[in-house]
Amino acid sequence: MSPSGIVIPAEYAYVAGALASTIWLNIWQFLRVARARKAAKIDYPQMYAEVQQAKDRREAHLFNCAQRAHQNTLESLPTVLISTAIAGVQFPTYAAAGLGLWVAGRVLYTIGYSTGEPAKRSRGTIGTIAMLGLILGASYTAVDLIRSI
Repeated sequence: MSPSGIVIPAEYAYVAGALASTIWLNIWQFLRVARARKAAKIDYPQMYAEVQQAKDRREAHLFNCAQRAHQNTLESLPTVLISTAIAGVQFPTYAAAGLGLWVAGRVLYTIGYSTGEPAKRSRGTIGTIAMLGLILGASYTAVDLIRSI
């Protein structure tokens, strides 16, 4: 890192690739939700099946689980993307690997949650651990950048 500014290492290309993988994750989850919505016959703009619908029809319950898995990913995505972009300035390979693990964890999380048994979402715990690592890496990088001013 240069005292006169941020130097982006060549390995930052890995970060760009990892960031792009989150687009494909989002598309994959969207398609799962759309398929579950159709099977459950839940019309737009209804975001979730009503409690009674989910109790009466397994398809409605499965839709809620798929929808919640996708929504949870969208809730944590800004933190993960920003943390990866910042940490990648100083630790590009680590940041790209961390984001790759987070994406893999979200896939496992989504598959587990979409079984209709929400407890199975814990299969994606590696993603949570990776996210914490990215947050720590971003925090360290930010402090280091501030110190270099």
